[in-house]
This record gives sequence, structure tokens and C-alpha cells, in this order.
Amino acid sequence: MTTASTIHGRVRGVEHGVGLRFAGVPFAAPPVGDLRWRPPAPVERWDGVRDATAFGPTAIQNPDMLTAFFGMEPEPQDEDCLFLNVYTPALDDARRPVMVWIHGGAFIIGSGSSPIYDGATLIERGDVVLVSVNYRLGVFGFLDLGWLDPDLTGSGNLGLMDQVAALEWVRDNIAAFGGDPDNVTIFGESAGGMSVTGLLAAESARGLFHKAIAQSGAAQAMAPPAQAETSAREVLAALGVSTLDELGALSNERLLEVQGQIILAALTNVEPMLEGGVSAGLPFRPVADGGFLPTSVLGALRGGSAAGIPVITGTTREEWKLFAMLDFQPIDDAVLRQRLDALTGDADKALAVYADAVAAGPSLKDAFTVIGTDMVFRYPAVELAEALLQQSPDVWEYQFSWGTSAMNGMLGACHAIELPFLFGLASDPRLLGFLGDDPPVGLAEAVQDAWLAFARAGDPGPDWPRYDLDRRAVRTFDADLGILEDPGAAQREFWATVDL
Repeated sequence: MTTASTIHGRVRGVEHGVGLRFAGVPFAAPPVGDLRWRPPAPVERWDGVRDATAFGPTAIQNPDMLTAFFGMEPEPQDEDCLFLNVYTPALDDARRPVMVWIHGGAFIIGSGSSPIYDGATLIERGDVVLVSVNYRLGVFGFLDLGWLDPDLTGSGNLGLMDQVAALEWVRDNIAAFGGDPDNVTIFGESAGGMSVTGLLAAESARGLFHKAIAQSGAAQAMAPPAQAETSAREVLAALGVSTLDELGALSNERLLEVQGQIILAALTNVEPMLEGGVSAGLPFRPVADGGFLPTSVLGALRGGSAAGIPVITGTTREEWKLFAMLDFQPIDDAVLRQRLDALTGDADKALAVYADAVAAGPSLKDAFTVIGTDMVFRYPAVELAEALLQQSPDVWEYQFSWGTSAMNGMLGACHAIELPFLFGLASDPRLLGFLGDDPPVGLAEAVQDAWLAFARAGDPGPDWPRYDLDRRAVRTFDADLGILEDPGAAQREFWATVDL
């Protein structure tokens, strides 16, 4: 049987692997026309059986080099993009654990339907139901326009509101797909990991999920309201408009054109990050507006917004290597000192803490890659774990340490390297240029088993100790598994003194 019932109508899926896939299922009304820059609205019921054998369009976005880098084809896109996909072993009453995947992409690219997130292997290995979601991106999902029109207050968080709407759909419908609405794990990487952290703090998301995994993304992305308003004003100025009517009349092509210009400036110029903090390189991101998101996400977590929710957080070992390829500025002693002074306020202290990285070479850009990994990813993950520990002992931390041989080892254990292992695609020939020709297949099984165990019972396994402030145990995922005791302690203590 490939037909399932939702509260909006029946959908027809397709056999996929050993299970079933229902693709392109709408979880909110098309956010077009009068609903552009508005919170997600309910789906209208339909008659008959809706075809769910093919993916729906992705969110509107500019082309990106990572799609080609991962060997994937571009997907159709449309402003009407609020679709989710369900992978299930069977349509029955087994009430399996549910895993909801939130894709990354700096809040400007990506989709839940990307082939790299195919759920067939996970549902077969773990007997779970996997849901992947789209959400609005860039100027459509993270442009704060409340200063322009009070009715648009909160528009800087529309992408996160879309995620909440998807979780509400899961609550109301997933039992019909063999899932348990009372055992839902959200997980995501990069912007998806940052989204997970935001949902842990958002009051409107409470009760919609019961466990969370934040991969390579913590609470560092949230923009202060004043910064969000400044960014939105810059967007409107670049578009040459000043009113909501003028903005609403613009084509998607014009909006993407200006969005692309703003993103290119952020990617090719490190100075905004130096001036505005580690997340200023994300021109479009969630807003700590005091409404949908609290003004301090970490403060909300310390106060108990995620109490009772087990959490895994972590990073790869060399996150910044992926982004170092986009940093074309030569780095000499003067440039490195300038960057460290701007970022930390004390270049001498930073250089002392990272003396080994500077000495190891082979270049100062490599040293900055070590620093960037800690500053943008590893320390925020530690900070997230510490905040959660204020209210709950159920916190685990990991480091994905395996490094790829592709590109002569230039990428190493870079950002997103764990994704093919998590989704069982380590042997996919399309990823040869990313993973090299001999990735360890057993590593994929180890990652999947830990994530699946966590989704089932809120514990990734007896050989992975909880994170605490005494031992600070970190699970390493490499060709050989291990436990690190407070890795990078001196660097952790240093970043705790820096206002990021």
C-alpha cells in the first residue's frame, strides 16, 4: 500500500529502497502573493489522492558551487516551496521513532530533498521514520521587515516558523506513516544545527519534539534586532525601494540578484566578520527579536527552555577548511595579528594560545583555519553544552575526526564531511571528489547507530559518556572510535574570555 491519509487529504507515495517515500507533501500554504513575508498559513484540504511520488520545488535560491561539488544536479525551485518528505519502512501502527532533518546551507541554499539527505539507509538500518523539510531562505525567510510595517514583526524568523509548522504537521500526521508523534528527534547540520538550537529556545516549538542533535551549528547565528534592521535596510537600498508595496512588486529574479550581490560581498571580504562578530558573514539569519526567539538563546537554554530534552552537539575536527577555500586574502604575520586583534581584542594572547598551530604550519592560513574552527564552531558547541547543563544532565558532545584524502587532503575533516556517513552515502560515486576513493564504511555504521540509538531512547549508547564540566568527554568518530578528555582545554578557556 502506498497511499496514506493526512488531515488535509490522502497522498500517494512510491516504493523506495526497502520502504516507502512520500515526497513533496505540503505542510503550509504557498507563501506567495499576500502571504509573502508572512508566517506560514494552514494548508487547504484537497479532494481525491494527491500525488507524492516526486519532490516539490526547493526554496528560491541562487546557484551554489557545493551542489556541483557534491556531484548533485540542481533542483527545481519556486517560491511555493513549503514541502516535506517522509521516508518510512511501512504504513502501520508500529509507532516508530521519528527523525526530522533540517538542512543546512547558511540560511540561503539547500533543501530537504537533496540527494545527499536520502533517508532510505537510515530507515532500513534503524526502523525509524525520517522526515526532511524545506523552509524559506535568504530574503524570503530571514529579512526582518518589522521596522517597515508592524504587521511584519517577526519576519526575520519566517524560516524557523516554517520549521515549526513542519513539526506541527508531524505531530498531527506522522502516526499514519508508522511514526510516533510522542518520540520525535530534530537534527540538522550547519544552518540546520543553528536552527535546532533556535527551536530549543523557541516557546512555539515546545512539545513538538523530544530530542535534538545540533551538528556544526549552535546558538551563534542569531542576529540582534538592531543588526537585523540595518541589514534589511541595506537590502532595500540595494533594491532601490522604500515601501512594502514596492518590495512586494519585485520579481524573484531581482530579489535573488541583490541577495547574490550581498552574499558575494560577505564571502569575498573577511572584514565584515571582523567588525560584526563571527556570524556577520551570514547576511540572512534568524533574529533574536524577543518574540519568536528570546533575546538571548543561550540565556533561555540556561533558564530551562530545553529542560527534559536530551541533546547531542558537536563539530568536525577541521570545520574551517571548507571555508578557507573561499578566503583569497594572503595571510602574513601582520594580517593574522590584525584579524586576531579584531576578533579577540588581544592578538598576543591568542597567538600564545595557538602557538602550536602557528608553528605547525605549513602556512599562517592553516593556523587561521585552526582558529576559525574553534571560534566559529567548536567553542559555540561547548558553550551550547554548558548552557544546557544548567538544567539537564542529558548532553553529549562529539567530534567527527576522519579526514578525506580528496583534493590532496586539502579538505581534511572539514565542514559537512560527516553527512555522507550519516545518510549512508559514503560509497556513492558522486561523492568521490569529496570523500576520496576509500572512505571507511564502518564509520558510517558507527555514526548511524549512535544517532539511531539516541532517536529511539535518548541515549547514543553506553560507550559514549555524557558531557559534564569535570570530564568534558567528547566522542571521536574516525576510522577508530575513541573518547577525548577535555580536548583543546586551553583554547576553550581562552574563548570563554572573548565576547563573540
